[in-house]
Amino acid sequence: MCDTIVALKDSTAYKVTIFAKNSDREPNEAQYIEIIPRQRHEEDYVKCTYISVPQVNETYAVFLSRPWWMWGAEMGVNEFGVAIGNEAVFTKVPYSKEGLTGMDLVRLGLERAKTAGEALEVITGLIEEYGQGGNCSREGKLYYHNSFIISDPNEAWVLETAGKYWVAERVKDVRSISNALSISKGWDRCSSSLTQYVEKLGRQESFDFAKHFSDLFFTTVARGRERHRFTQSYLEAHKGSIDFVGVSRLLRSHTVNANYSPIRGSMRDICMHAGGPTRPSQTANSMIALLYEKTPIIFVTGTSSPCISLYKPVFLEAGLPDLGPRPENRYNPEAYWWIHERLHRKLLASYPDYAKDIRSEIEAFERELFQRAMRLREEYLYGKTTREDLFRLTQEAFTTGRIIDEKWTKSVRARRSFNLLFEFYWSRANKRAGIPT
Repeated sequence: MCDTIVALKDSTAYKVTIFAKNSDREPNEAQYIEIIPRQRHEEDYVKCTYISVPQVNETYAVFLSRPWWMWGAEMGVNEFGVAIGNEAVFTKVPYSKEGLTGMDLVRLGLERAKTAGEALEVITGLIEEYGQGGNCSREGKLYYHNSFIISDPNEAWVLETAGKYWVAERVKDVRSISNALSISKGWDRCSSSLTQYVEKLGRQESFDFAKHFSDLFFTTVARGRERHRFTQSYLEAHKGSIDFVGVSRLLRSHTVNANYSPIRGSMRDICMHAGGPTRPSQTANSMIALLYEKTPIIFVTGTSSPCISLYKPVFLEAGLPDLGPRPENRYNPEAYWWIHERLHRKLLASYPDYAKDIRSEIEAFERELFQRAMRLREEYLYGKTTREDLFRLTQEAFTTGRIIDEKWTKSVRARRSFNLLFEFYWSRANKRAGIPT
């Protein structure tokens, strides 16, 4: 499960739009980050996760965070400061085994749009023509429809879908979404198919999109409505002063913040830790993007569990350092994502003993990184620094993140949880990943 937020520039402390998302996946679904430069294309079609769609002549430069086995991305930012993230939503409309996944639609929107409005047109056009579909789980079966926050430096939209039906709401100031439909009435745009559907029902005045299409059981189990209320309440309460520190703490929050342990975790947590059949997802990557029109700054963990992971600044113009082999669903001690995940799994039962100290170390360096990134960006715009200077900051951040992870992995003493279901769940997950015990 996931959570996505946006605060338009008049609602933030820096007068710049802030977009953020926690991407939750199954424990062994490693997520990796990449920058793909602007490209010209001669091929007629592009192969997405399950189906092919017509390719465009040119795709824009994008930063993507994507599950290792998918073509599409959970979240990303393009060279024009367009940022998109998607959420699984569960509806009464039958799911298709073929079609575009929500992740495919995120990437296609980022590659093809210069504004949030253009991305909305791209995604809705593709949904209407090709539909949504495909299994979105690598090791199991998971089908769903999608909601999106689509934003740029000046505007943002919430797009929610049920099959080929869709509605879109223009964001006025702040907005969050989770794993539940949230647009009831009063949307700004909708599909023509929905208009025709409502007319046939004869309920133009009383029709409620979220209530009509939501699958009550799965929506309730996912706890998306509760997480949406929590994040939306935070944004509303801090409107006008929303900043990087506040958003990072929001993305790191747990329902029980005092003496929290993953053993007692919940689907209500924003920073989610997997723990069994009723809590099968964990936060696989986290991103906070400052959407400047020129040189947006993307802060990304590049790892799971943001509560104990460093946010590193990334610039599209400068690129990413070598993060080792691309992570997959098997443990690789050289892959950046798995280096941190090794620490996370050692901490599962001893989290209260170490997490506070890890977090303090991370946040102290993070504040310094943020100030340096903001200053370097300004200097870069005025020609006082180079792309190499931006890259060196990113490289330093990722190197330091790895040093912190490796240091704590050596010092942490793993212990038993004495929760048989929790132990069995993680024993199976670790065995499938080949993690040494």
